[in-house]
Amino acid sequence: MCRKSDLQSFSSQASVTKIGVPPNRRRIVTCQEAMQARDRSWLEAAGLVLVRQRPGSARGFMFLTMEDETGAANIVVWVKIFEKFRRVLLSSAMLGVRGRIQREGEVVHLVAHELTDLSAELASVGNREMPFPLPHGRGDEAHHGAPGRGRPRLRP
Repeated sequence: MCRKSDLQSFSSQASVTKIGVPPNRRRIVTCQEAMQARDRSWLEAAGLVLVRQRPGSARGFMFLTMEDETGAANIVVWVKIFEKFRRVLLSSAMLGVRGRIQREGEVVHLVAHELTDLSAELASVGNREMPFPLPHGRGDEAHHGAPGRGRPRLRP
């Protein structure tokens, strides 16, 4: 289990580095990359937890759906992993999952072996030193005004 004190940095490229571990040895991939990975490959993905399910018919398994800017990922948590990371699983808004890809035809799951609470990094998003500039598109009427309309007409 990775504690807050173990985290050294969390960059915009979504990579987490443990203290004492070279940065190139641990890489967090996007949810889209995780769902496109080869069967039985080991990887780590991170995202916002959307859904937690623990159906009675699943013999104690937990199913998670997490999402990042690229898409969603399906996570399967075995009973032993659930017991070991119970607090992280039930309280995290943003989760890092290290595990192995399981592919059955079109159905792809990441079977969790280690979980990391990344909620602190999520909470720090609004605490940036510099402002985050948002680009304005052509359709942004609030910024550019309505297209094809010069000055607004005054109505009597």
